[in-house]
Amino acid sequence: MEVEKTFMEDMKWGLDNYKSLQLKFRDLWVAIVNKEVVVAGESIKYVEEKASKLTGKGKEEIPVIFVESGAHVY
Repeated sequence: MEVEKTFMEDMKWGLDNYKSLQLKFRDLWVAIVNKEVVVAGESIKYVEEKASKLTGKGKEEIPVIFVESGAHVY
């Protein structure tokens, strides 16, 4: 399966804007479509499903990233 160009552009936007996302979406999953956050939440399942419903895209077509506060220990 080929990754769509828009998926990669949205993922890059999320990574490039990670610091500003940390200010608004600490410790939340965010779905990014057209270089903006369309859904944020504590559950990746919720974020994927809600973003898919809102955009009409399949879950696999929408980049979802976890925005850490920086306080996590692994």
